[in-house]
Amino acid sequence: MPTIFSHVAPALVLGLALGRERISRPLLVCALIAAISPDFDGISFWLDMPRGTLLSHRGFTHSIGFASMIAGLGAIFAPRLGCKRWVAALVLFLASFSHPLYDMLTNGGSGVALWWPFSSQRVFFEWRPIAVAPISAARLFSERGWNVLRSELGWIWLPWLGLGLIVAWLLRRYDTSKAQIVA
Repeated sequence: MPTIFSHVAPALVLGLALGRERISRPLLVCALIAAISPDFDGISFWLDMPRGTLLSHRGFTHSIGFASMIAGLGAIFAPRLGCKRWVAALVLFLASFSHPLYDMLTNGGSGVALWWPFSSQRVFFEWRPIAVAPISAARLFSERGWNVLRSELGWIWLPWLGLGLIVAWLLRRYDTSKAQIVA
């Protein structure tokens, strides 16, 4: 899996690029939490759950079903998030669903139960360029951990920052041209 720092990259970068008028701060905070929420299943390590089960790490919380549940919660709480129901559902679904997709790009660990509830089979992408992160914080701040962070910088952060800059530039350009047409 990528580190918790990098799982938030898509939500953080696009949320900031789109701006407060499109993505409210409460929705952005919820998107950041949704992006890391699949790893709440990490408690399975402390509970000694057998690996490969739906309740173990990269089980049902790393699935389209789980992302859909998060989206449903977003739709229910949308008024409190300051947005339309479909916006909250879409943003939170994408934030949560990005997590297993990134885990599928790592070079270690077990696959993810991406298609739960339709299938409990664990899958990876064929191409896996991202170095898998160590689970413990102590190992994260080691030589291996720094290699993982460099890998994530190149494969996650730089592409998202580039996309975020393009989105922000296009929106600014669109907003400017829209203002000129109205004036």
